[in-house]
Amino acid sequence: MNGTTENDSQLTEEKEERRHVILSPEEHPILEKDIESEALKVLYRLRDAGYSGYLVGGGVRDLYLGNQPKDFDISTNARPGQLRKLFRNSRTIGRRFRLVQVFFKGNKIIEVSTLRSQSEYDSNDPDKVLPANNTFGTLEEDAFRRDLTINSLFYEVENKTIIDYVGGVQDLTDGIIRIVGEPEQRIVRDPVRMLRAIRHAARNGFNIEEKTLEAISNHADKLDLCPTSRIRDELLKDLRGGASKAWVELALRTGVFSTLFPFYNELFNDKIEGEIVKGELLALLGALDKIYCQGKEKGRVLLEDAMLFALLLLPWALRHFDLLNHELKGPGYHRLSKSIRAELDQVFARRLNLKRAIKDKITTLFVNMSSLQKNRKNDTWPAWLRRKSYFLDCSRFYALYQEAIAGDALTDLKQFIEEAPQNVAEVQEMPPALPAGENTSDKQPRRGGRRGGNNPAFCSEKHGVFGLRKG
Repeated sequence: MNGTTENDSQLTEEKEERRHVILSPEEHPILEKDIESEALKVLYRLRDAGYSGYLVGGGVRDLYLGNQPKDFDISTNARPGQLRKLFRNSRTIGRRFRLVQVFFKGNKIIEVSTLRSQSEYDSNDPDKVLPANNTFGTLEEDAFRRDLTINSLFYEVENKTIIDYVGGVQDLTDGIIRIVGEPEQRIVRDPVRMLRAIRHAARNGFNIEEKTLEAISNHADKLDLCPTSRIRDELLKDLRGGASKAWVELALRTGVFSTLFPFYNELFNDKIEGEIVKGELLALLGALDKIYCQGKEKGRVLLEDAMLFALLLLPWALRHFDLLNHELKGPGYHRLSKSIRAELDQVFARRLNLKRAIKDKITTLFVNMSSLQKNRKNDTWPAWLRRKSYFLDCSRFYALYQEAIAGDALTDLKQFIEEAPQNVAEVQEMPPALPAGENTSDKQPRRGGRRGGNNPAFCSEKHGVFGLRKG
């Protein structure tokens, strides 16, 4: 036996069929002027130092589609230690696979990763531990380890070409979401890939390719095997992406929603009531999308995790706790709060490992729904209610609910949006402090009262490197 599996053979055949398409600058829409200057500085610094550097992933995808990327991530053949020597304004993060974050003024961070050969979730041997010195790979290997074809493209800055090993350009052109490799195998190895496929289909209005869609529907229950922190983080990305309504539609269609939120299934089993509940859920998330989409031009949308989760839970909670019909005075208020908190912990919070503060905030939003419903008159509130500590958050949440059922409550979005700074001086010019417990290999001890740690110091000296203080 040669040890080659059927799936390995299929993957090899697919590589041979789709190998190495290079699009010249005339054959693709990406222009260098559309790439952030900080990312270009990193790419050209890598080139000048003799390394290869590529813009990768979502940055290439969004630029190809004419959208503004949220992040500009870079991959290179340089190792993390070499990157740290090349970029003084950087720090190393990560445990199993180390990334280098390069800092710039305005709190801007460019993440640089070394090209990888194999994902930890794709080893054919479930007991195999990938040694650090065997995880680095070639450009082709890095492309085939990625989740989706549309996220597996590379933009090479020297010749301004797009390099495509997996048919991602054609899928972008056709509006197709396709998992790289064999969908069944890759989803079983890492079920979170289902959530990423649904997210990008929802955000871009793309169709999910038939084999990928079938694999998602067949293995939706595998999400129960994933770490709660990964599910929680992916879910928050979906709720903050401006396409949560489309995401829910796909999640319902594939069975992913029922796996993530099984407490909804009893309502869905009633055909008439189930359709009403789904309609409310879509309307609530449509109101949420309205805020995120309209807020892009005005500043930063401010919605806490608790409010996002509360919106997702509200159609169920309205019925389960009869939220709008309670007369809450004295002990009744505390009894309902206790009941909501206990039920949330049982069916939702433990599942996503939510902090107590988030559970308490969701409870507060729910328990005060009836009070706001009864005291709202001509779009105004009594003075005693406005003085309550919970009023600001609860009134914002109630406005989202009213937008969903009546469509007229979000004419003024100021309460949800922090306006963008008016000039550069208002923008923070230091990188964020290293998060508590962050893994880094390059911490420096304090010496003689000098500044320690990994975070670089910026200055305005003309001859500094990328605005950095000279050593």
